[in-house]
Amino acid sequence: MRLCTTSRRPVPPAAGAALRWLAAALVLLTLTGCDDPLLPKDPPMPEVPLLRWYVFAERSGAFAAAAARCSEQANGAFRVEMVALPADADQQREQLVRRLAARDSDIDIIGMDVIWTPEFATAGWILPWSGRLAEQSRTGRLAAAVQSASFGERLWAAPFTTNTQLLWYRTDRVSTPPATWDQMLDMAESLGAGAIQAQGERYEGLTVLFTSLLASAGGAVLDESGTGVALPDEPTRTALAIMRRLASFPAADTTLATDREDQARLAFETGAPSFMINYTYVWPSAQRNAPEVAANMGWARWPAVVEDQPSRVTIGGINLGVGAWSRHPQLAFRAAACLASEDNQRLAAERGGLPPTIAALYDDARVRDTFPFADLLRETLQDAVQRARTPLYNDVSLAISRTLHPMRAIDPQRDVKRLRAVLDRALRSEGLL
Repeated sequence: MRLCTTSRRPVPPAAGAALRWLAAALVLLTLTGCDDPLLPKDPPMPEVPLLRWYVFAERSGAFAAAAARCSEQANGAFRVEMVALPADADQQREQLVRRLAARDSDIDIIGMDVIWTPEFATAGWILPWSGRLAEQSRTGRLAAAVQSASFGERLWAAPFTTNTQLLWYRTDRVSTPPATWDQMLDMAESLGAGAIQAQGERYEGLTVLFTSLLASAGGAVLDESGTGVALPDEPTRTALAIMRRLASFPAADTTLATDREDQARLAFETGAPSFMINYTYVWPSAQRNAPEVAANMGWARWPAVVEDQPSRVTIGGINLGVGAWSRHPQLAFRAAACLASEDNQRLAAERGGLPPTIAALYDDARVRDTFPFADLLRETLQDAVQRARTPLYNDVSLAISRTLHPMRAIDPQRDVKRLRAVLDRALRSEGLL
């Protein structure tokens, strides 16, 4: 940088001590330099584009490490910064919907719950993937994970992490895990109150339970077009009958109507329950918090509804979308693809206990150390089902959970008709309150 110089002239005695500070200041300017207004200025240093990744506050640090890794690998092309969303998925969606509806350009990459894809795509809040990066984001991924990131024959997000529920049980009390729900309920009756831990509160977890039971019985919530109600009679009644029995049989948990995944996990870690329906994060949690429980903790496929027909369980997880009003959309696609790469999926599995969407990683030694049930998990995910594929999913889920809560009040004959009616209203965007 060119500097201007300042000459020092003697200060007349008559000027007095009041001017001595000025002389000192001029000397300082001479030493530090200043821009010469008569000379051309140096061009400003280019600023590295900042990409903001809105995602739930992952506790292990795996997401933060992935963001740092992709920033380093970008070699100055971009920098990824995480913005933490609440742990609750409903609160995450609420914050994102408000900002995306306002065309917030601060949102570059979105950690999207798998159920948001149709809504966000239809609203124009995310950009579709195409070309090489789209092919890269499909290749080698579990089919159900790719389906969860797709809508209308287009890919709208990169499959990143996935999950589904398994049956967890006490090996010191149960020699052979039950193959069906009826078998589990029969076994639980002799094991005392609270023997089965599940999700019964009026929220998304209740919708997940119903959807998985219904799919395992051979039914679906919506038709193939996603615009009409399905709910075939026999499968729907079968699913509802299991839910009612779970909530009202002698070994039912008295807190079932207010239980979520974490309440079930904490209860199981006390050592009292014998069965639990829950996601895979309960395994590292038990090892850390209740090693005596983990020592007698087994896993099995989610119980079947129809004997000799494997269960079909809903898929969960996080996909990575690019915000429609990002200032750097092309860089955001590159960064999202990096975040969803094999190395970062392995990191999320090892450190965060989040199952990968890349099928080959289930054979990776480090991933298998984290998930000793990796083969069972992959098998379950290969048969996984999607929740209702509609832009109106939020209304559909609310209609289901409000109609079926509390489970002990379910009447299988009556509630088939009630469910059809409220879901029809939800698909027509009519009020649910």
